[in-house]
Amino acid sequence: MPDQTKETSKFLSFVLRHRPEEIGLQLDEAGWASVEELLDACTKAGRTLTREELEHIVATSDKKRFSFSEDRLHIRANQGHSLQVDLGYTPCEPPAVLYHGTARRFLESIQREGLNKGKRHHVHLSSDAVTAARVGSRHGKPIVLRIMSDQMHADGYLFYLSANSVWLTDRVPPAYIVAE
Repeated sequence: MPDQTKETSKFLSFVLRHRPEEIGLQLDEAGWASVEELLDACTKAGRTLTREELEHIVATSDKKRFSFSEDRLHIRANQGHSLQVDLGYTPCEPPAVLYHGTARRFLESIQREGLNKGKRHHVHLSSDAVTAARVGSRHGKPIVLRIMSDQMHADGYLFYLSANSVWLTDRVPPAYIVAE
């Protein structure tokens, strides 16, 4: 992804996940924003973005951060919100093992407290270790944690699968975490 496209994608993540008011945008209760209102708000904020550029960002994002509504008139971030939104995900059965990538420096705390969602809606998990390692490397020297999701699910914990194939859960207690 070219630098300008990557920078615009990060800006859209910030606006659609955390601070739409920064550019005078409003999201509905499910996190959707009008595409036209988003484009207008970006222009007013000094970040001109065309419909074609927006389409390109949504289509080529390796992390599939955004989705258009079926009629393509609205857009939202797929997960990772710090805002109160209802993404409408229904609980589903996870694979036997999921993965979480993080920085090695957090391992001691995670082994003591587990994985908590913090200010986000959910803890994010990957279905493969490679993706988890890539995510973890953003925070420092990465470590990949194996999450015993089948046991968590059997014990009553709920899992959701986002539109971009990220597994979500409210928390992961230490007993279900194996450091590799």
